[in-house]
Amino acid sequence: MKNNNEPPYPEPAYAWYVIVILFLAYTVAYIDRQIMALLIEPIKRDLHISDTGVSLLIGFAFVIFYTIAGIPIGRLADKKNRRMIIAVGIFCWSLLTAICGLARNFWQLFLARIGVGVGEACLSPAAYSLIADYFPKSRRGMAISLYSSGIYVGAGLAYIVGGFIIEMISHAQDFVLPVLGHLRPWQLTFFLVGIPGLIIVALMGTVKEPYRREVLDLGDGNLGNDLSIGATLSFFRSYWRVYSTLLLGFAMEATLSYGYFAWIPSMYIRSFGWSAGDIGYTFGLIVIVLGTCGIVTAGVLSDWRLRKGEIDNFLRLSIIAGICAMTFGIPAALMPTPALALTLLCPTVFFLGFHVGLAPAAVNFITPNQLRGQAMAIYIFVVALVGMSLGPTGIALITDYVFRDDQALHYSIAIFTGIFALLACTLLWLSLGSYRARAESILALEAS
Repeated sequence: MKNNNEPPYPEPAYAWYVIVILFLAYTVAYIDRQIMALLIEPIKRDLHISDTGVSLLIGFAFVIFYTIAGIPIGRLADKKNRRMIIAVGIFCWSLLTAICGLARNFWQLFLARIGVGVGEACLSPAAYSLIADYFPKSRRGMAISLYSSGIYVGAGLAYIVGGFIIEMISHAQDFVLPVLGHLRPWQLTFFLVGIPGLIIVALMGTVKEPYRREVLDLGDGNLGNDLSIGATLSFFRSYWRVYSTLLLGFAMEATLSYGYFAWIPSMYIRSFGWSAGDIGYTFGLIVIVLGTCGIVTAGVLSDWRLRKGEIDNFLRLSIIAGICAMTFGIPAALMPTPALALTLLCPTVFFLGFHVGLAPAAVNFITPNQLRGQAMAIYIFVVALVGMSLGPTGIALITDYVFRDDQALHYSIAIFTGIFALLACTLLWLSLGSYRARAESILALEAS
């Protein structure tokens, strides 16, 4: 049963303003998260580590507490002021990104990356919950997709800005800064990309905490935002089948994306002799333009198909996109020239963008308001833990231990793409029936 005394949704103009602020926060988050993908080669050289070691810095170090911290933060987002949670998180991860620039060895950088992950864990559980209270269901797909497009805009800017900075300062052996001493160019890059987050902290002060709507009666008097841990666990146990297959399917798609984006720049550097600046600028533009187009297109299609009554469209669109990403992504890694590879890379990035907005929209759709922060934290836990750990490291392991040749990276990417695209599509297909049943149930509760 729903609360019939809910106020109207906020004015659309202000709601979209909030989306812009959250989009900027997500963009900054992904710049700070993804910048290391363009710094692989100088970090390997200066810290004397392998592809597998770098992959652990890109993925596992970041995700180890990013996922664990997300669960209690998600519970806070269901009960406390969400904009304050986001502001504190932005401040923390921006500071820790700058601290990455102080690292002198593998373990120092590993620990700093852990800190970045803890800070970023504050953003999405609270942000997705906020969005659901600013927009009705029929327009949430587009709103969530626009927020989620910060992933690709941030990743693209990380490549472009990182490449520009590296090219600009690559001729200098090191820099001497007061107190900090001698810094290599890649270390200075971390300092520069950590600064914009402080501006977003100030902008979060203009965001209002909205009324919590769609708070449903879960039975046994569980109506409201102050659910016990026992009641929360009971809810997710009751629907474990639909949540488990759904999250694992999207985790496979995320694994494919994280792995692909982490190693494409190095593939161009190794296979085609491109500089970090060249591939950073080119791949960054592709990610920003086509990745964002993919996310927004998926949001538009999702809202349109939802208005036509297709309540499982989030999954169906993701399956179609996964098949297309595999179709273009495998040959993109195997082309003999950079021009041909880039031609196929464009549609690959476009279709890899679909699941970015569709996945959280799918989870949000079947979850009552008072559990959305925790549901999104669980989603992030599964998707990020699997995707960010297995994605970059999976490709590195194939390169280091199957081919035993750094120059075979393009073969590793192709094999990896085929495996995880097929796994993702299969799992999402298997979850269609249980997802439809749960979606119909939640709509019936909201209508009663």
